[in-house]
Amino acid sequence: MMLKTKALHTVFLLLVSSVSWAQMQSFALQDVKLTGGPFKNAQDVDFRYILALDPDKLLAPYRIDAGLPLKAPRYGNWESVGLDGHIGGHYLSALAMMYAATGQPELKKRLDYMVAELARCQTQNGNGYVGGIPQGKVFWERIHKGDIDGSNFGLNNTWVPLYNIHKLFAGLRDAYQYAGNAQAKQVLIGLGDWFIDLIKPLSDEQIQQVLRTEHGGINETFADLYILTNEKKYLETAQRISHRALLNPLLEKQDKLTGLHANTQIPKVIGFEKIATLTGDAGWSDAAQFFWQTVTQTRSVAFGGNSVREHFNPPTDFRAVLKSNQGPETCNSYNMLRLSKALFLDKADPGYLDFYERTLYNHILSSQHPEKGGFVYFTPIRPNHYRVYSQPETSMWCCVGSGLENHTKYGELIYSHAPNGLFVNLFIPSVLRWSEKGMQVTQTTDFPYKNETELTLKLTKPQAVPLHIRYPKWAGRFEVLVNGKPQPVVGNPSGYVALDRTWKTGDKITVRFATSTHLEYLPDGSNWAAFVDGPIVLAAKTSTEDLKGLFADDSRMGHEAKGRLYPIDKAYALVGDAGTYDARLKPVGKLRFRLDSLMLQPFYEIHDARYQLYFQTLTPAAFEEQKTRLKQQEAEALAREAKTVDKVNCGEQQPEVDHQYKGEKSDSGFDEDGRFWRNTRSFISYQLQNKNRLGSQLQISLLDTYKPDRVSILVNEQPADILSSEGKEIVIRGDGSEVMNVRIEAKTGAPTPRFHQIRLVRE
Repeated sequence: MMLKTKALHTVFLLLVSSVSWAQMQSFALQDVKLTGGPFKNAQDVDFRYILALDPDKLLAPYRIDAGLPLKAPRYGNWESVGLDGHIGGHYLSALAMMYAATGQPELKKRLDYMVAELARCQTQNGNGYVGGIPQGKVFWERIHKGDIDGSNFGLNNTWVPLYNIHKLFAGLRDAYQYAGNAQAKQVLIGLGDWFIDLIKPLSDEQIQQVLRTEHGGINETFADLYILTNEKKYLETAQRISHRALLNPLLEKQDKLTGLHANTQIPKVIGFEKIATLTGDAGWSDAAQFFWQTVTQTRSVAFGGNSVREHFNPPTDFRAVLKSNQGPETCNSYNMLRLSKALFLDKADPGYLDFYERTLYNHILSSQHPEKGGFVYFTPIRPNHYRVYSQPETSMWCCVGSGLENHTKYGELIYSHAPNGLFVNLFIPSVLRWSEKGMQVTQTTDFPYKNETELTLKLTKPQAVPLHIRYPKWAGRFEVLVNGKPQPVVGNPSGYVALDRTWKTGDKITVRFATSTHLEYLPDGSNWAAFVDGPIVLAAKTSTEDLKGLFADDSRMGHEAKGRLYPIDKAYALVGDAGTYDARLKPVGKLRFRLDSLMLQPFYEIHDARYQLYFQTLTPAAFEEQKTRLKQQEAEALAREAKTVDKVNCGEQQPEVDHQYKGEKSDSGFDEDGRFWRNTRSFISYQLQNKNRLGSQLQISLLDTYKPDRVSILVNEQPADILSSEGKEIVIRGDGSEVMNVRIEAKTGAPTPRFHQIRLVRE
């Protein structure tokens, strides 16, 4: 309960622990305008990137599928190799949210044009369907008839079709909700009704079989259709297309995430949470909270990201994350922020904001080049590696789609409101116009470079509106002043301080606090740690050499930083007694710290460079032993990579897509050591690139013993010339071709051994 007083200018400050979920609401993006700082700059840079894209090129896949003539050729990259049309859905969302945030008329013009063109494609198709999926009509007809052969990312040998079409569902929803485009609502309803008819003949078991393949948050968008129409069939469909293989363990509070493709799972959970709010199902909401808690507390690195090579690593072992050039994926954080926002509005627990703020500053803000534009896919934590940035004409990755959206909506949770007042959640320079209350709040701040923010009020008339200021978990010496007069602060961090007062125009609230710098260790309990000041993760630029592919070309894996891997044993380490590590930092300016020869600064400021974000902490004796061991391990690993011309990790999504995976009656998974695999009762095949014809051998590793009587291997349709096959390793002579198609067939119809990796090497 909030304490009140009859005295007009008396102020009470207390911590609010909870507010009814049904009452906490975010403000519309139209109500909050950014006024400066790095977030406003990121919004402006994203605006230019959005305008650099051609709507007719993005619409081309939809026109192809509808049989309409092209107005422009489609984009290349992922938009021409199976995921055709997915950026178009993201683009609708980005246009709608950026228009809401800025009011720029060109954005509305483009949005209305795209929706009208999609409506035309829908009319041409004649059944409510509209999509850019290659051979979409044939594909969906097979599904309608129950002809289903799916894996984690391939459904009937089509690349994540439900994930693809989910982007259009979400884009149409956003076009209506954020920009008021009524035609988008009608196209969305038509598309939803088509989908309900599509799956009507399927049993629940068949639906779950379809859902094995990555499908984004399609359950969430059907929950949204229910909100828009109040028709129960949409909510029933949302429940029916919720993936039980993920949901059931979460309902039992079981963490079964290790080895799963991370971004496949997060959108499903957003759907579980939304369905829970609509049905009152506490179990589903508890499952979403358990997932969030598990990912944020045991599976995330300091900047909020998670995963290695797109998959959840074991929470007890982050070694693969430290070694890989494919670190946490930006799409994951995009979706974790959406889940955090949903849970915050549901539970009104500011603890969700601690993660939201950390990830917003350190992963999302850092994932766009602040001057040249371009979005980051992987953010490695490997010492002395770097990131790659997309370009409008060459890059059509999933993290481009979510990246277009990320920087449009920074205003979504700076403030929120409830019947018991206004909540200030983030310290970002902005103006809030709360027309319902006749109130304007101007927030002026240089945070995180200065630990202070000021709120200036403007009202149509004096009124009592309780004002709640977030007291962050990381804040020390928290002070609040009203019109220059200090107020007593009661309570602890990770809550709200409430000001209950009748406000008038010109009133000013000043908030001051302190931050401290500390080491934050990886969740696995290892001796790798990052420096964090308040919510800001610090890192050091280490080199600008060999930044191969810094701005991506249109190659299939252009989003991966393929420059030389610097040996981990050469990385800077913190050597000494544990209590001395923090003391080594010497402040030299605004969020600048000298660490011996290194300069630490906010990670989001570091671009066009290699960096070190995590540091190993060692005693002097452990340092010498570790250095020798790591040197040998690194030398062996780097030598093997130097001999590798191409490789595919069987059972991992991106490597398989990159190598033109095809298969039937196939299963995939991972073993207790976190190694991925794939087997088949029919066939599987991959296409490896033999650049400059350097590869002379194919080295195939299995998790089971190779038995020639059960497996047939072909290279470019010819029986493989097997040089050796000892235990779980097969060596095959290469045929000298520039492209090697490796096909593995089950001879008897029984499952083959589990294949782990196929590596093309030069010997």
